[in-house]
Amino acid sequence: MLTGDWVPGDPLAGSAILKLRAIPPTMLPLLKLALLLPFALFHLVGPLPADLGVHGGALSPCATPAHCARVNWPVADPAAALAGLAPFIAEQPRTELLERTDTYLHAAVSSAFFGFVDDLELYADAEHGLLQARSVSRLGDSDLGVNAQRLAQLAPLLPRA
Repeated sequence: MLTGDWVPGDPLAGSAILKLRAIPPTMLPLLKLALLLPFALFHLVGPLPADLGVHGGALSPCATPAHCARVNWPVADPAAALAGLAPFIAEQPRTELLERTDTYLHAAVSSAFFGFVDDLELYADAEHGLLQARSVSRLGDSDLGVNAQRLAQLAPLLPRA
């Protein structure tokens, strides 16, 4: 706990100045927790995007590349490629699988610091031999490239057509 002596003589409306003493080393973990706790309260989820899912045989396009990334990966067996990626995605930190079928996967991925939520979608498009992927931020005007990086991390794990 922080301790201090009240020192008279504050020039601002007769208040006092707190002169802090050194913080005991045993209190540092508690102080760190107190400083980080307000950040833990942030979890900036945002509304679920209305354009999630498969529409007309495809995932929705990105309205802007500033907070969305989308790619079509050619694969021999899109359903098998999706099945192969699903366990990897499920094991990622701060990731929750929200929907999973043989041809579609939807996961919510939260950022480590502020808890911003992004939606990751994969669609096994057997008709065109593609695994479609889309990652979009729920909030903000820019994702600082996080969604494109997420898809780039998945690409090397795919078997190619």
